[in-house]
Amino acid sequence: MVGSCNSCDNCSNNLENYCPNLILTLASIYHDGTTTYGGYSDIMVADEHYVLRIADNLPLDASAPLLCAGITVYSPFKYFGLDKPGMHVGVVGLGGLGHLAVKFAKAFGVKVTVISTTPGKKKEAIEILGAHSFLVSRDPLQMEAAKGTMDGIIDTVSAIHPLLPLIDLLKSHGKLIMVGAPEKPLELPVFPLLLGRKTVVGSNTGGMKEIQEMIDFAAEHNITSDIEVIPIDYVNTAMERLIKADVRYRFVIDIGNTLKAF
Repeated sequence: MVGSCNSCDNCSNNLENYCPNLILTLASIYHDGTTTYGGYSDIMVADEHYVLRIADNLPLDASAPLLCAGITVYSPFKYFGLDKPGMHVGVVGLGGLGHLAVKFAKAFGVKVTVISTTPGKKKEAIEILGAHSFLVSRDPLQMEAAKGTMDGIIDTVSAIHPLLPLIDLLKSHGKLIMVGAPEKPLELPVFPLLLGRKTVVGSNTGGMKEIQEMIDFAAEHNITSDIEVIPIDYVNTAMERLIKADVRYRFVIDIGNTLKAF
């Protein structure tokens, strides 16, 4: 984002991301009536309020996804109080959002369990990213054994999937936090929520103050995104690979070295 109204309740409380007049970096209408063309530009101008400070120890390419995927998972950890050492948090999906959720959970001192439909991701989750455990969501025995063990779950999946098995994993007063965006409505069973005073909520990135806090926290704990850097003329191929989930875990376009040549 590069702008907002700067006067509503959300803006006044450092929640510019929830402003009804939010101005996005790309393809939004700015205050002066012009279209925003940032994001995939080699040069852009921004209001100083919407500029962030990146610590010297963070590489710019691997830090770029923190400004989207990183804050999308960091914000619910903080807002819903799931950042306390010793808590148990589940992360649904091990992709661009999920792998950063695991990294932040580890830095918070939180026990983290990756929940995935893909058994083959277990080695990546535990041996490489350092998750404490792994659940195959399609394995009823594994899911049954983990019922009622989690303080919260961050659901990063944007595909249609059942919520009941995830709700069952929560302790009483547990929170299922949706940060993925399925294109069709999901079925929400209410009775399991009543039995444990459980909560299903959504969360969408963070305001500028919290994004800077997240960046500083990432610098302190050496958290970056796992990326594949690509030239600008590879974008169409990258989009085809995204459809196949063939990326670990974010593409980053090398704008400075390839845009002008292209």
